[in-house]
Amino acid sequence: MKIKYAFVILAIAFLVVITVNSAGAQIQNKGMKEKHTNSLINETSPYLLQHAHNPVNWYPWGDKALAKAKAEDKPLLISIGYSACHWCHVMEHESFENEEIAKLMNELFVCVKVDREERPDIDQVYMDAVQLITGRGGWPLNCFALPDGQPFYGGTYFPSNDWVQVLKAISKTYITEKDKVLKSAEQISEDVRATGLIEEKVNNSSYSMKDLDRTVNAWKSSFDKDYGGENRAPKFPIPISLEFLLNYYFYSKDAEVLDHLTLSLDKMAEGGIYDQIGGGFSRYSVDKYWKVPHFEKMLYDNAQLLSLYAKAYRLTKKPLYKRVIQETIGFIERELAQTEGGFNSALDADSEGVEGKFYVWEKEEVDHVLGDKSSMFSEYFEVLESANWEEGNILHIKKDKLDLLKKYQMTEAVFDNSIKESKDKLLVARAERISPGLDDKFLTSWNALLIKGYIDSYKAIGDDAYLEKAIQIADFINERMSKSGVQLFRTFKNGDSRINAFLDDYSFTIEAFIALYQVSFDETWLQRADAMTAYVIENFYDDKSGMFFYTSIKDAELVARKMEVMDNVIPSSNASMAESLYLLGNILGKQAYIGISEQMLSNMKEQTLKYLSYHGKWANLMLKQIESPYELVISGKNAKKFQRDFNTSFYPNVLVLGSEHESDLPLLKNRFSNEITSFYLCKDKACFLPTSNINEIIKRIDVK
Repeated sequence: MKIKYAFVILAIAFLVVITVNSAGAQIQNKGMKEKHTNSLINETSPYLLQHAHNPVNWYPWGDKALAKAKAEDKPLLISIGYSACHWCHVMEHESFENEEIAKLMNELFVCVKVDREERPDIDQVYMDAVQLITGRGGWPLNCFALPDGQPFYGGTYFPSNDWVQVLKAISKTYITEKDKVLKSAEQISEDVRATGLIEEKVNNSSYSMKDLDRTVNAWKSSFDKDYGGENRAPKFPIPISLEFLLNYYFYSKDAEVLDHLTLSLDKMAEGGIYDQIGGGFSRYSVDKYWKVPHFEKMLYDNAQLLSLYAKAYRLTKKPLYKRVIQETIGFIERELAQTEGGFNSALDADSEGVEGKFYVWEKEEVDHVLGDKSSMFSEYFEVLESANWEEGNILHIKKDKLDLLKKYQMTEAVFDNSIKESKDKLLVARAERISPGLDDKFLTSWNALLIKGYIDSYKAIGDDAYLEKAIQIADFINERMSKSGVQLFRTFKNGDSRINAFLDDYSFTIEAFIALYQVSFDETWLQRADAMTAYVIENFYDDKSGMFFYTSIKDAELVARKMEVMDNVIPSSNASMAESLYLLGNILGKQAYIGISEQMLSNMKEQTLKYLSYHGKWANLMLKQIESPYELVISGKNAKKFQRDFNTSFYPNVLVLGSEHESDLPLLKNRFSNEITSFYLCKDKACFLPTSNINEIIKRIDVK
């Protein structure tokens, strides 16, 4: 806690104690006696609609709520969450559905509900504020602000009795100590504005593998040598960090890094965090073993993990990774597909009010469905009579396959087939259960990540259906999520595209379009990526720092305009833009794009090398600066076939371009022939002699 915030915080805390002592018994949750409808009923967000019949008089974020707060001189109560958030549901049930508590909220505050997935810009501001005030954050996020939106107090989940005391104390403090509240809000807002802003550094940075070697070696101390991932619990898969390690291994040949990477991927795929029956990954594991997941399943996790496992499969050819790709795509298409052509956002952790109920099994259920095959299956996945978790058995691979092959005297092929048949039967049986809640909104940025996931899966396995799906989503973004060809919307539901897009929507879409060009050789995708990039520079770029704001200049309505520079579970949108500018600059011959990218990386060099595990996207770009990639041009009638064959192997040091007809792209111009498909390999603006033998190319680009 910062000292300059202390007065208001301590004043509120003191009043909470006084109020608790005088209030006596906890208010009981009486439940809803009648149906209520508030302003959220007109929204499309599933999370907001979940609260549309709360007795709380919720408003969506907007001018109406702020005007009401100013007119009535009441603080804003800004409550932020998302549809798959377990503790958001708990707080709703305990407090927001309670008539007595809702009455208090309505009397003392103007209450605003925000879906953090729809409005990450709002979430960034008030999450930063709560972290500055309390030193921690999370969801549900509950922040109290002045009528103009400046935050002055907040927290995360509050039990209902505590919540009542906080409401009363904050209201009393706002009335009796308003001058000090105003001063504190001003100071907090000022610090929120400063948080995450980047200063422009002189762009004379040089990068070396020695710098990365030193940082990676320091990172190794946090590796979990037994179960992969970071040596702590809970465990979150951070795909972009693992992708950096994959790329770093390609250049360094550091066996310890490869061992850690494959151990992490193996243990995740064998654990309960992976849905062993239906495919796809849960949000995180509450333990260090990847066994007990927090059962919500998010599109952005699974999209990125598709890319990661696909790239790892191209490097290692491990059958496990291929199976994970195919099963995860099966889950996405079975449970998240929209009829309009895009994909939904998430599945809740709960069903019938119980976390994980949809996914766990009793031993007798498995015995009933599988019959005489239950014994081997149960041994393999640790299905116990007593159950391996409080709500039932979480399926996870417990027994070594080789031991079971000996015990049951089976070949590996027969064993694998038996397990697959058993899983298929259990999937059919599970489909009869009540499913978890579905967040059925389309988010542009998450679907753009899925385009990349499909493209990487196509490269790894060569299934044309994956490329077709990638094109389908990209077409949906062009047709339903954009206007004037460049300006994007963030969300779509029930035929309605809403909310001006943020930087991640643009940057991930640009990345996806560049990747789509590289496997289709359709230059339309490059043209769209280029036009969108120009729009982003015009509307998001900050001349002072050389970085990009998260919000467009047209949408700068909040108390702070933020920059997103650090990777989390989703990569930094600034790092994504920097990489796309680098790629487009090289493909299109636009030095201005390359210059912006180089400046951005220079600004982030110190942070990246100091906190590498949270800057994997920047570190990947740094690798490109250290080991400038080859440019491989494939030109001729069979260009796409050769590209497909080439991409089955893992070469992060190659930028692939190509065409099956004449092209005006700088690197392709005057290189087409009707008679033969030729390969042109260039590096650092110098080209080798063209060849029609792909093996000659591979010999040149293979790293020592």
